[in-house]
Amino acid sequence: MSPLARVRLPAVVLFVSVLAAPGVGQAAEPAADLDYTVTVDVNVHGADISDTMYGVFFEDINRAADGGLYAELVQNRSFEYDPADNAAYTPLTGWAPKAGDPRVVDDDGRLNEHNRRYLRLPLPGGIINAGYNAGIDVAKTKKYDFSVWARTDQAGTPLTVTLTDPAGTPLAAPLNLSVRGATWTRYTGSFTARTASVTGRLLVEGGGAGTLALDMVSLFPRDTYKNRPNGMRRDLAERIAALHPRFVRFPGGCLVNTGSMYGYEAPGWERRRSYQWKDTIGPVEERSTNANFWGYNQSYGIGYYEYLRFAEDIGAMPLPVVPALVTGCGQNRATDDPALLRRHIQDTLDLIEFANGPADSTWGRRRAEMGHPAPFGLTHIAVGNEENLPDAYFANFLSFRAAIKARYPGVVVLGNAGPDDAGATFARLWQLNRDAGVDMVDEHYYNSPTWFLQNNERYDAYDRNGPEVFLGEYASQDNKLYNALAEATYLTGLERNADVVRLASYAPLLSNEDYVQWRPDLIWFDNHASWGSANYEVQRLFMNNVGDYVVPSTATGTPSQEDQPISGAIGLSTWGTAAAYDDVRVSTPDGASLFADDFSGTDANWTNIAGRGSWAVTGGAYVQSDTAAENTMVMAGDPAWRDYDLNLHATKLSGREGFLVGFGVKDSGNYYWWNLGGWNNTQTAVEKAEGGGKSTLIADGTAIETARRYDVTIQIRGRTVTLLLDGRQWGRFTDSEKAEPFRQVVTRDNRTGELVVKVVNAAATPARTTVRLNGANVERGARVTTLTGDRDDVNTRYTTPVTPRESRLDVASTFTYTFQAYSVTFFRIKTRSSS
Repeated sequence: MSPLARVRLPAVVLFVSVLAAPGVGQAAEPAADLDYTVTVDVNVHGADISDTMYGVFFEDINRAADGGLYAELVQNRSFEYDPADNAAYTPLTGWAPKAGDPRVVDDDGRLNEHNRRYLRLPLPGGIINAGYNAGIDVAKTKKYDFSVWARTDQAGTPLTVTLTDPAGTPLAAPLNLSVRGATWTRYTGSFTARTASVTGRLLVEGGGAGTLALDMVSLFPRDTYKNRPNGMRRDLAERIAALHPRFVRFPGGCLVNTGSMYGYEAPGWERRRSYQWKDTIGPVEERSTNANFWGYNQSYGIGYYEYLRFAEDIGAMPLPVVPALVTGCGQNRATDDPALLRRHIQDTLDLIEFANGPADSTWGRRRAEMGHPAPFGLTHIAVGNEENLPDAYFANFLSFRAAIKARYPGVVVLGNAGPDDAGATFARLWQLNRDAGVDMVDEHYYNSPTWFLQNNERYDAYDRNGPEVFLGEYASQDNKLYNALAEATYLTGLERNADVVRLASYAPLLSNEDYVQWRPDLIWFDNHASWGSANYEVQRLFMNNVGDYVVPSTATGTPSQEDQPISGAIGLSTWGTAAAYDDVRVSTPDGASLFADDFSGTDANWTNIAGRGSWAVTGGAYVQSDTAAENTMVMAGDPAWRDYDLNLHATKLSGREGFLVGFGVKDSGNYYWWNLGGWNNTQTAVEKAEGGGKSTLIADGTAIETARRYDVTIQIRGRTVTLLLDGRQWGRFTDSEKAEPFRQVVTRDNRTGELVVKVVNAAATPARTTVRLNGANVERGARVTTLTGDRDDVNTRYTTPVTPRESRLDVASTFTYTFQAYSVTFFRIKTRSSS
């Protein structure tokens, strides 16, 4: 059965994701005609829910590791920053000279082969580090541990280390050390802060004459999560732990399947590499540096050992992802090197031994030496991430799987379905995974809130014979309450289909507010504070109230309104490409002209609604010439247009993709476009944007040739769109999915003997509801947890309007309740089966 098939089923689970205003929910209303009815078959045992249903996905994006979860307070501690990581970087980024002429050098005097740079400081001299964000967070009375590797060309060199504010005022008593000899040696000391500051600095000064060499200048708070050395920032770790995740997927994401698949080695010492686990273990001063795909440096201070230990500390299953030697995330290259493939397969076998092997095995011994003699108990491993070359990826996947299953037959090996929820790559990968009997397939998608409201039944029609689904990355593209509610409605569908969807994790997990590459994110932070988004609060409710199995339920739906036809102006755009457009014509179905532009004059008809790109009328065509600019939408016509034909000529001039033709354009965040040659010219699709979030409606593998002139026609009739390329029909779709705002799911918690009724009301109006618990004797008092707020509420460091509220409610086997607009409500109801 195709995973794209959808069947609407009347199942209702009573976990009400309705965000109710305080005091609105109430029981014992008089009988009346109500908006909704939820019916629960209390004595029926539905799908069992996996013990590992919900988890988290940690990727080092948005400074999630260095400057985030990793508690190290010094930025660029080993002077390894490089323009290869970020064009603005130098080896002294994060540092400033206090005195002297400090220089970063790369020569035979280095600390070790993989830590290739160090600081040479002529004496007397000093340097200052400002940490991340506004500075180093220093809390009064707290202890901080300093360490540095150093050597000197003198018999002894005094080294003074001071925690200061930006003006140089000490925050703690200085630390006085003496560096002796020309051999690299680690020196340590600690501070107790006398004064608090969120803008602290670390000043390191050498006295006397000669030259001092420094590397791995480090400052850690003593108070890390579970007081681990080389540990995690406590507040962030505690926010993650509060979710009670049952697995941690790591380390990526695009960190896994981008860059070179070769090692950090001579002669080139390549810095743009995929995340390779052996680079990340052992003493931190011996770990390899790497350029992070998201535009900064990775120290690998958090490496595989730390990931495994953190997962264990929070009671979660580790779920590592290893490279498949096929890049994705816009790179889309297959590495054709059989010896390298064999090396990566062996590395994966060694990883499993590192996690699970006895302490006297080769890699188990390495784990024990790092402080964990007992195995971590790895049971799942994923090969690859969002590959856009299905056949090349899957050929490698099969080689990995065969080797893993031969040595570790009990380990679950996960494949993936590419970067989207539908389309040619998705369909091909699902076919390959299904035909090969893969254990579990990892799906990823980031879509608009409307998409999530429309697709609650996505997994209803998936084949119950497998493969199972891991929803490894998803989000509705903003951190507003409405986005969180759209996700909550979708989670009711995941739980209802718990026999198919076995694992699910929102993404991304963390974002430092001053280093954002991607939003939305679950947890936000700066150098001294953290806060959960509205999405976090929804995830926390679901993850802490899962239940053991689904109790079947049904609900009446929201009365539908008559579909309005697709309407809007037209648009032209590019993405990382130069393209030319000509002979743009818009006409009614009977041929009457609404608009025409042959670009024989100016571009006065067009408005650049994206504010990007370099558009000009050139040689009788409308040309966008900036190959670096993304989404350069220009718009023309009337936003009220409906039932029209759009015809134009388009030519790709240069760049990595094709061209985009917009229709139904309202503004820069609300439109449809035909994306021809998107995703690095690997797919063509129609995408729908709502509120800035996009979802794919139809797709295939059509690529666009450079310098070829294409004839493009789009015909809109009501909500049906027909698309023709060079006179031949490329595709046709009807955008008629209903966005249902009222959803529910009910589960049974065996430990407490409670029904967990979960209800979401993402509508703008309250939902007066009759709840029928068929076949149940109900204990009167129920526990109620409610999230409430305005549609556009966003949690910040200063205010958190989306916060759960606890209350109690008198209930019966039939009761009524009003779920306020924009709310999520969870009931915990104790029941006894009727005799």
